[in-house]
Amino acid sequence: MPSIPNIKACVFDAYGTLFDVHSAAGKHRTHLGDEADQVSTLWRTKQLEYTWLRSLMQHHIDFWQITQDALDYALETAGIEDQTLRTDLIEAYLHLDAYPDVPDVLDHLKTADLQTAILSNGSPHMLEAAVKNSGLESRLDHILSVEEIGIFKPDPRVYQLACDRLSVHPEEILFHSSNAWDAHGASAFGLRVAWINRFHQRPERLPGAPDVECSSLADIPNLLGI
Repeated sequence: MPSIPNIKACVFDAYGTLFDVHSAAGKHRTHLGDEADQVSTLWRTKQLEYTWLRSLMQHHIDFWQITQDALDYALETAGIEDQTLRTDLIEAYLHLDAYPDVPDVLDHLKTADLQTAILSNGSPHMLEAAVKNSGLESRLDHILSVEEIGIFKPDPRVYQLACDRLSVHPEEILFHSSNAWDAHGASAFGLRVAWINRFHQRPERLPGAPDVECSSLADIPNLLGI
C-alpha cells in the first residue's frame, strides 16, 4: 500500500464512514419485518439524492429534514404507515453505531498529534448526538457541518471549509470517505483522499481519484507511517 506523507490533518466523512447508517433500521428490524433492508437501502438512497437535487435546485434545507423526508418516502414505498415506528427510526438516527475500527484509529491519530475532524452533510445537532452517543468527543478536534455554508457535498466550498477551519493547505489533509462520489469530490478539489471502500463498490467514473483505497480505517496508521 502506498504511503501518504506530509499530512497534518485527518478529516472524516460521518455517515457510512464513521457511523453505520443502516444501524438505525437494524435496531427496529423486528418491527420492519421483511421490509427492513428495503427501507434502509431506499432511505439512504433518497437521502443522498435529495442533497444533490436540492443543491442543484438551490433550495437548501438541513440534513435532519432531508433525513426525515427520505424516510417518509421509503416507508410509503414499503406501505408502512406506523407513525410510532417512524418516530423510533428517526430517533435511532441520532444513535447510529460507530464502526468497530473507528475508536482505535482516532486514538492512534491523536497520539501522533494529527488534527482530527468530521466534515459532513449532517446538521450540527445530528453530528453532535452521533459523536456523543458513540463516545468519540475526546477523539475529534472539530465537527464541521455543511450548514456553515448552506450547500451539500460535493460542492467544492464544503472541502474548502475544512482547509479554512483547520488552517491547513488542501494537500495537507487526508480526507476519508466510504462514499465514492465524496472521495472523488474531495480529490477533485485537491485534498488527499483515502476511499474507505467498506461496501466493495466499483470505482466511479468521475473527476478526481482517491490516492488510496482501503477496506477499513484500520489501514490508515500504516498509510501515514505512524
